[in-house]
Order: sequence, then C-alpha cells, then structure tokens
Amino acid sequence: MLTRTMKRATAAAKGAGGAAEKRAAGGGRARGAGVQDGCAPPCLSENAPGDSTAKPPQDRERRRRRRGLVIEYESDSIDPKTSRWEPQSWERQLENIREMRKNKDAPVDQMGANKCFDQDATPKVMRYQVLMSLLLSSQTKDQVTSAAMEKLRGHGLSPENMLHTDDKTLGELIYPVGFWKSKVKYIKQTTELIVRQYDGDIPDNVAELVKLPGIGPKMAHLIMDIAWNKVSGIGVDTHVHRIANRLKWVKKETKAPEETRVALESWLPRELWSEINWLLVGFGQQICLPVSPCCSDCLNQDICPSARRGTSKAKAQNKAQ
Repeated sequence: MLTRTMKRATAAAKGAGGAAEKRAAGGGRARGAGVQDGCAPPCLSENAPGDSTAKPPQDRERRRRRRGLVIEYESDSIDPKTSRWEPQSWERQLENIREMRKNKDAPVDQMGANKCFDQDATPKVMRYQVLMSLLLSSQTKDQVTSAAMEKLRGHGLSPENMLHTDDKTLGELIYPVGFWKSKVKYIKQTTELIVRQYDGDIPDNVAELVKLPGIGPKMAHLIMDIAWNKVSGIGVDTHVHRIANRLKWVKKETKAPEETRVALESWLPRELWSEINWLLVGFGQQICLPVSPCCSDCLNQDICPSARRGTSKAKAQNKAQ
C-alpha cells in the first residue's frame, strides 16, 4: 500500500516538472521572438490587442516630439526674416554731411523757422509765430519767408492782431511768398481756430495741427520740434526728399515727401529725427542742389549711389550767374 502511494507521488512530481519545463521553454521562445537587434520586446497597442507590430511607448513619444518640433529664438537674437533694413554706408554718409554742415552757414541756419520768431515774445505768441513762419515757408525760399516774417513782427504778429488785420494789408505784408493769396486765407482761418478752440495757443499734437488750414505733416512735425520741443516725426521737405532718394536711404524710390518720411522713420534711429531735417536741408541748399549738384565738393562722392563726377560748387555758382 505504502509502495503504491510513493509511486503515485513520484509520477505527479515528474509531471509537474515536465509542465514547468514546457512553460519555461515556451516563454523563452516568446521572449526570443521579440529580441531583435537589441530591441525591447514588443508592446501591445491599446487600440489593437494582440498586435505584435506595435511600437514601444518611447518610440511613439519620440515620433510625436519630432513632428511637433518648434524652433524658438532667444529674446536678444535677431530673426533673419524680420531683421530691419538699413541703407549701405549710411552712418559714414551722415558723418560726412555733418562735417560739411559744421559751419552752419546755409540759408536755413540764418533764416529758418527756428530763427523767425520773436525771442522776447511770450511762449504762446512764440509758438504762434513758429507756426506762421512754417505756414509761409511752403514753396518759398528761406530768404523770402524771413523777410515776410520780419514785416509781420513789425506789424505785430499775435493771434489777436492778425484777426484785426484786413486781408489787403496782410497780403502786402507777406508778399511775395509763394501762393500768398491763399496764405492770407490760411492765416485768417487758422488764427480764428487757435483763438476759438485752443485759447490762443497752438495744438500740441500732430493730429490737431494738420487740421489747421495750410498745415501739412511736414510742417506739423517741425512745429512740434521747434515750438513744443517734442520729436513726433521727421519733417520731410523737398530737400530731404531729394537727398534721401539720391543716397538710397529709402528701400525703393519714393514719389512724395510723406512717403519718404515713412520710409526714413522705418530704420533711422529716433534720436536722429530732429537733426536730420536741419542737416539735409542745409546740405541740399549748398551742395546737393536740385540741378547740377556739386558732387566734386561732396565728401560722399565715392560712396553716393547717385554721384556725378566733375561738377563742383564753383561751377554750379558760375552756371547760376
């Protein structure tokens, strides 16, 4: 009896051992099937049970990262796609113009809008006189504007006095400035608005200044600079417009002064906006003339895209005489 019981126990132990060996062998084959080239065993996809071709989670994560890759620039780096345009050699050209203008002997230096007002006037009257001088300066040489302003100051150039001056007398005082008949009307209309809406003072912003009859953007920016000591923009007259295009300080050729102003302000440092009008106007009056510019006398003749050889200041003056 005891012998039969021991035989059954031995047989059961052998059977259990054989089953364990088979399971171990099967597990080894399953693991071996997934170990290829040192890769980890395949992981089943959540959406496809039993799919032995599914990629491990880390592989899927790497693919997602590659697809969503975003390149960001540091705050102090420059994106080449949005970098600001600047004209070639503009700083050297500007320094040369400063050197040529250092004597301050151009008409604008002696008779410009910053020289035409009464130095002893009250601040309100002084600002009014600055506005009047710029209103008269349109299409007019500085010498003619200065003479007209001198006559007006002698007559009494204040808002109240202008309102009491008849049109005939006012015309005689400002003649022969360009379009003097129209400017008589502008003076009267503008003065009425200043007295009625601004308590005898001029507006202190460009938006209001350009609403005054006879005042355009160029004048408004110069008024802000001279009368209010505020830089609101570049005053672009015919000289600034011409020279900016000759030096290629505009990315593409501009047709009007206001277009030139926008182009210059897009790249020229703001701290130069006040100076640039005075520099270029005088430079345009003496060297970079509208007709027959004196390129041979210009320090920029070798770096100016529009330079002409052989034309000197003396030749231009002889031709004018």
